Amino acid sequence: MEMREDLRGTLPQILKSLGFTKYEALVYVALLGMEGATATEIHEFSRVPRASVYPVLDRLMEKNLVTISHTTPKRFSAIPPEDGIENLLSGIERDALHAKEILSEIYRRRVTVERGNQELIWSFHGEEQIAARVKDLVGRAERKVQVITGWSFLEKMLLSELTRLAPPIEVEVISDRWEGPVPEGMKVYIRGREQARLQPPLTAGIFIIDGGKAMVVMGVPEEAPAALLSESPGFLRFFSQIWSLNLAWATGADQSGP
Repeated sequence: MEMREDLRGTLPQILKSLGFTKYEALVYVALLGMEGATATEIHEFSRVPRASVYPVLDRLMEKNLVTISHTTPKRFSAIPPEDGIENLLSGIERDALHAKEILSEIYRRRVTVERGNQELIWSFHGEEQIAARVKDLVGRAERKVQVITGWSFLEKMLLSELTRLAPPIEVEVISDRWEGPVPEGMKVYIRGREQARLQPPLTAGIFIIDGGKAMVVMGVPEEAPAALLSESPGFLRFFSQIWSLNLAWATGADQSGP
């Protein structure tokens, strides 16, 4: 009995996305269609080279996808897909979680590489990517978060994250409006009507984290937004000055100096 051509072509490709090699996929699919097959029968049915059958079977047994009999000659059977694929997915999930822990630790311990006078500025594009990056920055704040953005962006993307921070993290928000009660520990400043023309569009804003990094978002509702992120002193100084200017507008304070 030969394997159907559609199974030979399509299914092994799908299984490769689960970590199967080409030969592992062919052998496993072949065993699903036979009960207690010998290595020779597997070779004939799967068309996997004879010399490769035993090494492939060994790997499938390690993945808990194949069992072996104690007869002579040895016969092999596939673990039913309901159990076999579940075993495989559980292993992938364990490996992924372990990799995530290691990579997260590397990320937390990352160091700044000295590059002379070069100031690095990272760019991001698209509302989804920008929102994810802003949430990540805010979530990693240790002392203070300063935000200038419109209520639409706050409500849609960031309000829950900011609410979870304050307190103990100091959170200051400058916006065009605020709806509902202000969360305890958060400072909110509303710019007056005379500054309405300066209100940011839907996904625009400035986000300063711990006084050490700043992200500026620029965009209009009709176009995908873009953002710049940097920890460079010049970048931070420039947008910190914009923050101070907006705070003066919102509070009516005179910060022009003598």
